[in-house]
Amino acid sequence: MRIAVLAVQGAFEEHEKVLWELGAETVQLRKASDLQEHFDGLILPGGESTVQGKLLRELSMLQSIRAKIKEGLPVLATCAGLILLAEHIAGEETVHIGTLPVAVKRNAYGRQLGSFHYADGYFRGIGALPMEFIRAPYVESVSDGVEILASVEGRIVGVQYGKQLAVAFHPELTGDYRIHQYFLGQI
Repeated sequence: MRIAVLAVQGAFEEHEKVLWELGAETVQLRKASDLQEHFDGLILPGGESTVQGKLLRELSMLQSIRAKIKEGLPVLATCAGLILLAEHIAGEETVHIGTLPVAVKRNAYGRQLGSFHYADGYFRGIGALPMEFIRAPYVESVSDGVEILASVEGRIVGVQYGKQLAVAFHPELTGDYRIHQYFLGQI
């Protein structure tokens, strides 16, 4: 199994390490021509969603990634990746990939300083697991067909829509690989 990891900015190396430990091959997506490689799934990592969206546009990758996801490519989006996928971002007119029918709120736990939040949460289909939030968003609302998989403190932090799995936290940082296993199991 070969998984592409968006590697233009953010925590892509941490996802690669988890995938390698689970026996998956990875390919980094850094430029438009990388999208011609064969891969079975895609990870959109945490980082700066505004920067990632800008780079996807400048590197002429945004439309191709959107098309692949709409055609059914399985995707795991974490933190900023959730913002990239969202159809609506609270207080903003710009969206990026926009294939996930949810509205998100950025920086749910505040700006950089003091924005780190740790919780033990329940994830449907997996069970209790550790969740690390860093400048994390949360899902304000979902449209029909979106399955809510996890909530913490009354906020939606995990959703699935078809083959799009999105979480507001960083499973790649916890040492618990079950989110990645769940994702790989759907491919």
